[in-house]
Amino acid sequence: MKQIINTSKAPSPIGPYNQAVLKGDMLYTSGQVAIDPETGELVMDDIQTETRQVMENMRAVLKAADMDFSNVLKTSIFISDMGNFAQINEVYASYFDEATAPARETVEVANLPKYVNVEISMIASR
Repeated sequence: MKQIINTSKAPSPIGPYNQAVLKGDMLYTSGQVAIDPETGELVMDDIQTETRQVMENMRAVLKAADMDFSNVLKTSIFISDMGNFAQINEVYASYFDEATAPARETVEVANLPKYVNVEISMIASR
């Protein structure tokens, strides 16, 4: 049976979905954007600050499932401008040990929810 994972430490879903679903030892997260869970406001001062908020939201979702970034197997990053790749990657990299970093794809897309610049989802395992 699947277990729904939701935490007040990450933004509430803005549609008919949950923050994550745990099935056995596998966790599938929904994409996170840079919404401050305390204020409900977007954090878009600059691309690095935005990315950091996304990663902190993801940290909260992982923690709600008793996991952390070391459990992440695969990450999907969606960005609105490939010109921001280096800055996004710099912040993203600070959350992982390079030797054990997850598999990943980064895709440029035309638009993202709320017209943010970056959205990240993950698959993790215990």
